[in-house]
Amino acid sequence: MAAKIDFKKSLDGYQAKVGRFRVIEIPETRYLMIDGHGDPNTSPAYTQALQALYPVAYKLKFASRRDLGRDYVVPPLEGLWWADDMDAFTTARDKSRWEWTMMLLVPDWIDDTMFAVAVDVVKATGSASRVEDVRIETLAEGRCVQTLHVGSFDDEAAVLDEMHQEFIPGQGLSLSGKHHEIYLSDARRTTPEKLRTILRQPVRGRSE
Repeated sequence: MAAKIDFKKSLDGYQAKVGRFRVIEIPETRYLMIDGHGDPNTSPAYTQALQALYPVAYKLKFASRRDLGRDYVVPPLEGLWWADDMDAFTTARDKSRWEWTMMLLVPDWIDDTMFAVAVDVVKATGSASRVEDVRIETLAEGRCVQTLHVGSFDDEAAVLDEMHQEFIPGQGLSLSGKHHEIYLSDARRTTPEKLRTILRQPVRGRSE
């Protein structure tokens, strides 16, 4: 069996530094995805989403190791976040108005048949009410700006404001997609001031 792959170490998209905004090209990437709405701290839909997403991800990991001889660390949780008025996200932080898609990266050797089997296995356990809402989809972000934020999720607003209002326009770029977060820390086991989160924003040139 080949060595276990840790995508946090091998993929450039998982690299970021505090205080540095970086322009990066992100290749098309396949994810397990599930959608929802509302405050992630209080919405039952958010809890149910994670209860469906992780079991499918681990079934795929175990099947890959068992059947293909290819083992990997399940990648960190990621999320796309947006609202009809993005001020609800970056300034007002009105979480009740947020829309989201939670995601876990899937290696490119995982095929649709393996995914379907994993969903059926999790469904049979009866432990994940939203497992049928999980899908595999390719995300094509292309050019992005990203940075590393260390601290509480609620302290992201100032960093996002600088990214959106200063750095991106200063590079002759404009926002072109959904705000993307990558959670390098486990929020269940990490104090808020030590949380490490990559903040990513797809962009395009003003002439595009």
